[in-house]
Formats: sequence, structure tokens, C-alpha cells
Amino acid sequence: MGDSPRRRRPEVKGAYLNSEYAARVGERLRSIRLQKGLSLHDVEEASTKEFKASVLGAYERGERSISVPRLQRLAHFYGVPVDRLLPQPQDLPDQDGHRAITLEGGVCIDLTKLDGIEGPEVPVIGRYVQMIQMARGDFNGRILTVRADDVRTLAAVLETTPHGLTSRLEDLGLRIAQPA
Repeated sequence: MGDSPRRRRPEVKGAYLNSEYAARVGERLRSIRLQKGLSLHDVEEASTKEFKASVLGAYERGERSISVPRLQRLAHFYGVPVDRLLPQPQDLPDQDGHRAITLEGGVCIDLTKLDGIEGPEVPVIGRYVQMIQMARGDFNGRILTVRADDVRTLAAVLETTPHGLTSRLEDLGLRIAQPA
């Protein structure tokens, strides 16, 4: 006998976002478990098999979604607030499915190009950069690393997302690779 054809559901944006969210939750679950120094088997044993290693592994891989009551019990087991098991807003995809750009090290801006470009947002970027330079006492005049919080703030001022801002900085030729 041949294999029977399996019906495949079309991939829709909502399903993609849900699977992305499950993957982000799984990353957080794994991160917290590892921070606690526990293996999947350790969790299974210490929880008297409430959290089976195979099921917890499926949650961590994003293959299975965890219910809210179970998430609460797992948070209690780990001794952390429930929100620490959930991805942070900047780690989630936006409405277009773009995953947020990791801004842990911030964004490097080429200050030598800032005066030579035009665009409606350039004066605002320039003033914000000057404010950061004044606050830090950083006047090297060539490169400025704008920290993640500043990227989010500047994005809000310019009525865009951090992803949109960093893309625009690239388009303007202002974003440069982080120095090694």
C-alpha cells in the first residue's frame, strides 16, 4: 500500500506568528531551566514527573504550546515570576512577521555621514545623537553606539519600530557594523 496523502493546511500569517511565539516561549523556558542548572531529566525527577522531560523538551523546541495554568506551575517550580518565562516584547515578531533586530550591543551610527545626508528624520536623529553625546561626554565625532533603549526611544519619537529605524539607518548609510 502506498502512503495516503496528508492534507496540508496553508501557512497563514497568524499560524506563523503563533509558531514563532511558541519558539520564543520555548527559548525562554530553556534559558531559565539552564540558568537553574537543571537538565530535562532533573526537572522531571524533581517535579515528581509532573513535567515529563519529553513534553518539556517539546515546549522548549516550540513544537508544543504550553497552557497558561501549566506555565504558572512551571514558573512556581522554577521559583520565578510567570512573566520571566515569556518572551520580552522586543523578542517577538511585529505584525508583518519580522523578528525584532537584536539590539543587545546597540546600533553603531557613522557620525561622519550624518551631516551630509538629507531626509525628514535626519534632524531628529542628529539632535538625539547630540543629546547622547552630551550625556556621555563622548565627542569622538566618528562613531556613536546608540544603546538598545535609545533605539527604542528614537524609534518611538520617529513613529516607527526599532526594526524600521534600524532599516532606515541602513538605507541612509548611517548604520555601520559593530567594531570588533
